[in-house]
Formats: sequence, structure tokens, C-alpha cells
Amino acid sequence: MMDEDVENGNLGPYQDRPRIFPAMRSKPYTPLILRILMGVNVRVLIVLLVFCLGAVFYVGARTSPIIVFVFTICIISFLFSIYLAKWVLSKDEGPPEMAQISDAIRDGAEGFFRTQYGTISKMALLLALVILGIYLFRSTTPQQESSGLGRSTSAYITVAAFLLGALCSGIAGYVGMWVSVRANVRVASAARRSAREALQVAVRAGGFSAIIVVGMAVIGVSILYAAFYVWLGVDSPGSMKVTDLPLLLVGYGFGASFVALFAQLGGGIYTKAADVGADLVGKVEQGIPEDDPRNPAVIADLVGDNVGDCAARGADLFESIAAEIVSAMILGGTMAQHCKIEDPSGFILFPLVVHSFDLVVSSIGILSIRGTRDPGVKLIEDPMAIIQKGYSVTIFFAVLTFGASTRWLLYTEQAPSAWFNFALCGLVGIMTAYVFVWITKYYTDYKHEPVRTLALSSSTGHGTNIIAGISLGLESTALPVLVISVSIISAFWLGHTSGLIDEKGNPTGGLFGTAVATMGMLSTAGYVLTMDMFGPIADNAGGIVEMSQQPESVREITDVLDAVGNTTKATTKGFAIGSAALASFLLFSAYMDEVAAFAHVPFREVDIAIPEVFVGGLLGSMLIYLFSAWACSAVGRTAQEVVNEVRRQFIERPGIMEYKEKPDYGRCVAIVASASLREMIKPGALAIISPIVVGLLFRILGHFTGRPLLGAKVVAAMLMFATVSGILMALFLNTAGGAWDNAKKYIETGALGGKGSDCHKAAVTGDTVGDPFKDTAGPSLHVLIKMLATITLVMAPVFL
Repeated sequence: MMDEDVENGNLGPYQDRPRIFPAMRSKPYTPLILRILMGVNVRVLIVLLVFCLGAVFYVGARTSPIIVFVFTICIISFLFSIYLAKWVLSKDEGPPEMAQISDAIRDGAEGFFRTQYGTISKMALLLALVILGIYLFRSTTPQQESSGLGRSTSAYITVAAFLLGALCSGIAGYVGMWVSVRANVRVASAARRSAREALQVAVRAGGFSAIIVVGMAVIGVSILYAAFYVWLGVDSPGSMKVTDLPLLLVGYGFGASFVALFAQLGGGIYTKAADVGADLVGKVEQGIPEDDPRNPAVIADLVGDNVGDCAARGADLFESIAAEIVSAMILGGTMAQHCKIEDPSGFILFPLVVHSFDLVVSSIGILSIRGTRDPGVKLIEDPMAIIQKGYSVTIFFAVLTFGASTRWLLYTEQAPSAWFNFALCGLVGIMTAYVFVWITKYYTDYKHEPVRTLALSSSTGHGTNIIAGISLGLESTALPVLVISVSIISAFWLGHTSGLIDEKGNPTGGLFGTAVATMGMLSTAGYVLTMDMFGPIADNAGGIVEMSQQPESVREITDVLDAVGNTTKATTKGFAIGSAALASFLLFSAYMDEVAAFAHVPFREVDIAIPEVFVGGLLGSMLIYLFSAWACSAVGRTAQEVVNEVRRQFIERPGIMEYKEKPDYGRCVAIVASASLREMIKPGALAIISPIVVGLLFRILGHFTGRPLLGAKVVAAMLMFATVSGILMALFLNTAGGAWDNAKKYIETGALGGKGSDCHKAAVTGDTVGDPFKDTAGPSLHVLIKMLATITLVMAPVFL
């Protein structure tokens, strides 16, 4: 009917027509596994499920009662997350025009996710073959030889762990996106009733994916550990010792970070290219509001929030937790071996227990955010304060459970007070996390001085806004670095003085102390990820409200939630960097342990005064800058394509501005999707190939100059310098981007001339510059730092 009207040119005013959107739905897509499962009889499924659970618990019971405890908590948490999902999905979707926009967003997100993960899985299989080849032709450690672990067995174990890590990371990302594309419309609909209800729906939707992500990381490592324990007959005479078992899990962390890197790059390029294109033409050139239905790039922008922020951040935090659990297990095992502790399993399984408690305390935090009784109240209190209150509840319980688990697992007769020192290390980590969240909030929330100063600088033009934003970002690196430094040193000393000594009488608990501090920092990861997922869901809800042209009062509520979401996204990035800094320090120590095991010589320090080692460090720092440059320019190039497309549509279809013609949303979605998949390969390949090439080159050089450890030392220096540069670079990029975004939001609340003023246009320019900073290059760097560490762990035998 509409098509005939368009052809005959008798279009009435746009607002008088029913506000419907062209059916952009393709046929709804369900993944193959789900289609197979849906075809199976329900009773058969229940029997299968019970059988699988029985098998998992049987293997767990043969391994250790601690593993059974971890399994039980994970399964209860999964049941809790199903309750959250049911609660969110029981909310209404609002009027039909809201549901239609939401469907278009869901289709775009699921379509891109399918193609992106198709590409990633092909690359993962290729890399798995490479790892298999390398492991089949390398030396084994004396421990492995004594336990009868041949080359082929260790090769297949590493590849299986790598593929399982990659698969779990993919599932974590899919779950994050699955819930966000269904929750956005329900938050938008709830905002028509009250702000508090909208907040609660968004938090619970974020909580669902957060619990699944953390639970997957914990249960994945536990199942691998228990399966290897039973299959290899660990601790029985003549087989492998339990302290060597964690080294077999390094592939899991590498698989997780491999998928997370490409998910973050692809999703980040997608979301920001669409955002920049939509803002530059829509807001600056045409002067229409954000998320206006006349903007052809608006659906692509909203799809980007889901694939870039939800899916990618889910994979990112999954990988943080997985890498940190594995490295802490390796360090715990090494320390227990040096100190000749009778039952080392407590030290090895400690990280799994801490993260199981994380699931419990985060669930309490999520449930502490309640709706209000009376539905008439629109805006009562600041949503940020409510979310912070939930965070404080989580931290309070985290401190209690952390203390309890150190007493339970880290108590040993040789050093009766050691567990208390380690509990203090955990407290250092928890405090570090809290301070990090607070610092980032200070620099990115428009209630505080820095963002207001940045907004004020927009009143004198675009250039001064950019200068102010960059200097704010550079300044914001100082406090976090001081905090990380204090926490690493204090945790190291607490561990060092714990009273644990090796056979020569030297204190050895230092590194394990920093490992425990990292666990403390990540012990509230579930709630932090919930705060993060809240951001894109609120952003999407605002877009749906604007596109379906709801009353101004509803848009005000979603605007407040969106600004809070920007702050929570920035705080999570600060948290992710802090944990990446601590975790990479651990992974670095685990790497040195592994090299020492393969080379049969102690490997404790790296001397930067050796020219080759110094060069390795320089190359590591260069890698960070080159990677960031490629990530940002990828956004720039893709955004240019979007800008040209949006301009073309405005010129060729002048009726769009008068609501007489429909923009072609699908074109922009297609452009961004294909470009981001093409652009993510180059920076990703750079990150994976460079440490391997550097290690091999210097190994050959060392071979000819009679220095067998040269390759390993150069890679160690590369890793150190890349970590240091990467932490600073990521802090700068994340904070500057978040501050620019909220300076724009602050002006949009009516300050300094409000929307549409010259001041606002300068702030939009700043926000556009900050977009690839905070959502593409910055978050990809957290993953890059940890991926370099996990690659070197997996490839260590090659550098010797």
C-alpha cells in the first residue's frame, strides 16, 4: 500500500501516518545447535542434561571436593541467571513501533555476529593447526617426560584447551548480545512508566549476561582441570604431579584472548564507524537530534552498541578472568612445589573458589537494586548513586567471602599466619578496584570538575575542545599508575613476609601475593560487568525512544540513564585496565617459570642493558602505538564510507528531512558490517604474528652467537615494555573518549547554550574524535596486553 502511495506521490504528513518502519526483518535466525536441541524430545533433553551433570560431578568428586563446590555454585548461578532472563523477558515490549525498531536492531546484530564469528572461527582453526604442528616438533619438560606425557599428548591437550577457550569466549560474547538486543526495547517501554523500573530492567539484563560470562570462565577451567586430572591419573605413582597440571591449561587462556581480540576489534570498528558517520552528518551538518529516525545510519549505530559493547566486552572480561585464573594456578602450583606443601590443591584451586564466590556476591549486588512501590514517580534519585550502592554491597560481601576462602584453602602448618597475609593481599586488590572505579568516575562523570572544564573549553571552538580533551586524557594516567604501583608492591611484600619459605630458606610468597591481589581485584567482576552491560542497553533504549518519537519526558529519563551508562562503561574500562596490568604481571612471571622449566636453567631476571633485549623492549612499545594507529584509522576509513552514504541519501532523497521518504537503513548496516570484518584482520594479525617473529629471529641470532636463552629474553622484554606502554595508552584513550562523550552530554542537558549551539557542535567534534579512542583502540589494548602474555606462554618452547 505504502509503495503505491510513494509512486503516486500522495504522501501525507509523516506524523499522521501510523509510525511504522519498513520490515527490515529477515527470517529470524537460530544457531544450528539450538535448532538441533529444539528438535529433540524434552524428556530426552532432561535425561541428557542429568547425565552430563552426573558425569561432571563424578569427575569433580574424583578430583577434589573443592571442584565439586565450584561446580555446585556455578550451576546454582546459571539457574539464577535463567531467573533474571525470565524476569526481564516477562516485561512488555511497548507499542508496535518500538518493537519494530528493536527487531531491526536484533536482525542487524545477529547477522553481523554470525558473519564475524564465522570469520573468527576459521582463523582459530587455522591457528590451532599451527599450534599442533609446533607442539609436535618441540622438546618436552623433564617433568612431562617423567610423567610419560609424550609430545603428541601434550600437543593435543594444548590444542583442545585452545579450542575450548575460543568456544567459551564466543558463547560469552553471544550471550551478552542475545540479552541486550531483547532488553533494550523493554527498558525503553519501562521508561514510559518510571525511571527506577527502567534502571532495574537494564541492570538485571546486564546481570544475566555478567553471571553467565563469569560462570562460563570458572566452569570451563574447572572442567578442563578435572578432566585432565582424572584422564592423566595425576598424583598416582609414576604419573604427573598436581603442581604441573596448570601448565597444561595455558591454551585455554590463549583461545579466550584470541577470540576476544577479534571480537573487540570487529565490534569496535563497527560501532564507532556507524556512530561517527551518524553524528557528523546528522548532528553537525543537518542539525537533527541524536538517534533521529531521519538519519540513515541510526540503525547501524544502535546495532553497533550491541556488537561492540555487549558482545565484545563480554568476551573481554571472560578472557581477563580465564587468563588470570590460569596464571594464578600456575604460580600457586610452583610456589607449593618450592615450599614442599603437603596438600598443594588448595593453592592451585584457590582462584576458582574466589571466582565462584564472585558469582554469589555479584548476584546479591544485582538483587539489591529494586524497583519502587509507587509507579507515579518519574525521577527520584541519581541512578549512578543507586548503582554505586549496589557496588558497595557487593564489595562488602566480597571482603567477607575472600577472607573466608583464604582461611579455608591457604592455611598451611608450615606458616600458620600466611593465610592472613594473603587475605590482606586480596583486600589490597579489592581496594584497588574500588579506587580505580572512583578515579575513572571522577574524570568522566559530568558532575565533577574535569568534564565541566572540558565542556567550557568547547565554547571557544573545536580546536580548544580537542586540546582540552587530549590533556585531560594524558593527565588521567597519573593516578591509576600510582595506584597500580602501590598495590603491586604492597601485595608483593605481604606475600613475601607471609612466612612461606623454600628448601633453601628463602621467602617465596611474593608473586603469589600479587596473584591474590589480582583475584581480589577481579572478585567483583560480575557486578562490574553488569554495570558495563547497563551502558549499551540504556543507550539503545534511548535510541528506540527517540526513533519511535515518544514524549519528551520519556527521552529525558533515557538520557539520564544513557549518561550514567557512559560513566559505568568508562569505569569498567578502567577496571579492565587495572586488572590487565596486574594479570599481565602474573602472566609474565608464569612465562619466566615456564621458560625455566623447558631450559633446565633458572630464569629470574631480564637484563635491559643487553642491546638485543633493549631492542625487544622498543619493538614491544612500538607494537602498541602501531596497533592503536591501525585500529583508529580503520574506524576513520569506515566512517568516511558511512558519511558519504548518508550524504548521498540526503541529496538523492530530499524528502527524508520532511519525513516524506524513508531512509535506506539497510545500506549503512551492510557497509559497516563488511568494512569492519575487512578492517579487523590487519591489527589482529599484527598482534599475533609479531611476538612469534621476534622470538624466532632472536632465537636464531642467539643460536649463532652462543646465547641459548636470547630469544626468550627478548620476548620477555617485548612483553614488559608492551604491557607498560599498553596500560598508559589504554588509560589515555579510554578516559579522554569517555570525558569527550560526557562533555557533549553535559551541554545537551542545557548547559552552555544546549543542543544545536556552536558550543554543542564543538563538543560533538570532540566526541567524534573520542569515539575510536574509547570504543575501538582502548578496549582492544586490554585484550592485546593479555594476549601477548598468553601467546608467549603457549609459544615459549619455540623461543628456546
